[in-house]
Amino acid sequence: MRRSERDLAKAARVTTRRSLLLGGMMTSVVGVLGFRMWQLGVRDAEEYYLLAEENRINLRLVRPDRGRIFDRAGKIVADNEHTYRITLVNEEARDVDDVLAKLQRLLGLTSEDIDRIREQLDRVRGFVPVTVKDRVTWEELSIIALNTPALPGVHPEMVLSRVYPFGPDFAHQVGYVGPVSDSDLATKDGEPDPLLRSPDYQIGKTALERIHERALRGEPGAQRVEVNASGRTMRELALDPPTPGSDMQITLDHHLQNFMRVRLEGQSAAAIVMDVTNGDLLGCTSAPAFDPNLFVRGISSKDYSGLRDSEFRPLADKTVQGAYPPGSTIKMSNALAALESGVMDPAETVTCNGYVEISGRRFHCWKSGGHGRVDMVGALRQSCDVYFYEVAQRIGIDGIFAMNDRLGLGQKYDLPLSGMVHGNNPSRAWKQERYGQDWLIGDTINASIGQGFTLTSPIQLATMTARLASGTAVLPRLVRPLGGASPGEPAPASLGLSAEALAIVRQGMFEVSNHERGTAYGSRIADVTKAMAGKTGTSQVFSITAAERAAGVRSQDELPWNRRDHGLFVAFAPFDAPRYAVTVVVEHGGGGSTAAAPIARDIMLFAQHGGLPPEDAYPTAQRARIREDLAQLSERILPPDGVTPITVSRT
Repeated sequence: MRRSERDLAKAARVTTRRSLLLGGMMTSVVGVLGFRMWQLGVRDAEEYYLLAEENRINLRLVRPDRGRIFDRAGKIVADNEHTYRITLVNEEARDVDDVLAKLQRLLGLTSEDIDRIREQLDRVRGFVPVTVKDRVTWEELSIIALNTPALPGVHPEMVLSRVYPFGPDFAHQVGYVGPVSDSDLATKDGEPDPLLRSPDYQIGKTALERIHERALRGEPGAQRVEVNASGRTMRELALDPPTPGSDMQITLDHHLQNFMRVRLEGQSAAAIVMDVTNGDLLGCTSAPAFDPNLFVRGISSKDYSGLRDSEFRPLADKTVQGAYPPGSTIKMSNALAALESGVMDPAETVTCNGYVEISGRRFHCWKSGGHGRVDMVGALRQSCDVYFYEVAQRIGIDGIFAMNDRLGLGQKYDLPLSGMVHGNNPSRAWKQERYGQDWLIGDTINASIGQGFTLTSPIQLATMTARLASGTAVLPRLVRPLGGASPGEPAPASLGLSAEALAIVRQGMFEVSNHERGTAYGSRIADVTKAMAGKTGTSQVFSITAAERAAGVRSQDELPWNRRDHGLFVAFAPFDAPRYAVTVVVEHGGGGSTAAAPIARDIMLFAQHGGLPPEDAYPTAQRARIREDLAQLSERILPPDGVTPITVSRT
């Protein structure tokens, strides 16, 4: 049926409205798309370009070389060596189980090693390399190279690793590096150094390596590399090189340090050699020691347990961590206090009958029969306790405390060593604060012979001896400016002690070692130009009861090792022009004259001669025995080889 014109017009109007509506919608969509394209391609083009670049380019940290450490003569004592390791990239391995099985056969890996590798592969992203074996030998590296086609994802890498050429000689002073722990990552200021999160990165754990970690670490560089969608490196785009860590120089001498460690073998002991003119520590040894390279390479549980559980405490630095009653080595301080205060004339004598009664209590001298009448020099020479009981009653604990403090006892020095102790220079206020008790006369008597509450470390005794020898407030020093002392370095300040008082005390120390009635006469130096002035000390670990004294005190050899007295000896030399101060503490060694003085004598001679001394440096009667001892020492110490000069720059 033919439609009317009216129907056609109506249909045309409807079609036109629909067309316009559809056209409008299409125009709107195209407009929105066009606007979005303009927004992405023009207005925000730079932002999205940067995001795309970030997906294409990775920024990676480049590890800096760790600063080296030199001894005073320029010999390297902490270095970086090139080593090889084998790594595995999960993404490239395809069949990880097959690759690990082949590596286990080729490298002799244990099941524990395989479990460790799998655990690390699960923790890191697929393109991050995981260490399969560190410090591989050249033979192992060759085996991997020959089998490369069958080991996809396996790569040999050359890396820098810390090494300590002298092994145990500098273990306690230089310290060692080890893996980064959770406590190392914890900081108060936010995120830790990103370098610490690098795989297998190591930082200083003890002593100088730890305390100067920031300077030795250096600053990392940055490497810009192009990666594909999987994160695999395609090419290097730019490299911002790292800044190596600062080199450092210590005051210790490698030849003397090695001799001291060898001389102390078989003992639980500490020994220090200090330059009395400036405080440089020339030798500083704690025995027994350990090889720090074990910690760098990953010490086994068995080896670590052996070090940790030993009664000789090889992990502890006894030179600064050991706190011992100083015994009679403190008597010079009391003598100086009496002279400076004017309460005693050095020529005045005191009668020693073997003991003295004070406030109803009997205080004994170490010599049960007594020393008879002794003056100050004689009291020092023979280490008469009764004489110093009299001194203590006159100067009191206040005088004892003040002079001990003046000579550096009970103080903590600014040294880059771990776990330094303050020791204890007791006073009235200290006892009241610590125990809530008043100071008693018996406390003063005990303090006068270095017992009771008094505790000192070997470094404090060495400082005291250096101050007695020089008359200055010298302070111990372990780190020196690279290449030597700075010009115009100020000299230590004077202690303000009278020359007369110092001369009397030094004379008493001289006679300890060089008078036939001196307590260390058997350890004297025959060469008068190198003669030493010293002082023996014996500190009790357990008090002797009245019943034990009545029954007869057993000899040190009859007691269990941990109940024997500590043996101490301090000395300086040459007497006429002091240069070296030596302190030796032998734990549970017995008397200072028998245990510590002979060691100190040998160390002092080595320091003055710059090597093993000739036989004529020893008394004639001892030379037959000394000849054999020197021969044995010569076989055990390192030869005085050439010194490597310091070079600050790196190639």
